[in-house]
Amino acid sequence: MRPSSGLAIRLDRVYGHVLFKQEYPQGPLRVYFYIGGFRMGNDSEDLRAIHIHQFGDIGEGCSATGGHYNPYGVSHPDHPGDFGNFAVQDGKIMEEKEFTKATLFGPLSLIGRAVVLHHKADDMGHGSNAESLLNGNAGTRLACCVIGLSSDSLWKKYL
Repeated sequence: MRPSSGLAIRLDRVYGHVLFKQEYPQGPLRVYFYIGGFRMGNDSEDLRAIHIHQFGDIGEGCSATGGHYNPYGVSHPDHPGDFGNFAVQDGKIMEEKEFTKATLFGPLSLIGRAVVLHHKADDMGHGSNAESLLNGNAGTRLACCVIGLSSDSLWKKYL
């Protein structure tokens, strides 16, 4: 994951890895988030949303990734890649989670799509505007990356 280009100076320049692993098509998707570069200080308030976006195009400051990946046409937060909020602790997000709505297999695979880390927390569809049901009002796209294939070396490094 790399910082979005053209961020305002006041915004964090974050970087890191988002690792995906799924043993078989109907199995849970394990995702490990290792993202650093957050400013230290307000960790108790720092929840950041992470979502899968439609396109694996990380140009134009992560804006070319399109909207949330939503193959079923449902409201947020029920998209397969609505990963929710993650706490920043000691300037980092380091967390492993399992997801059952998202997959690396078949026609709905996440491979080739983008992971986007947002500046704010996800309101989980409880906001008072239409954007809440589209994207959780998560704000500016701080960083992004494309989901691709790799060896197990990064899993072994971090886990």
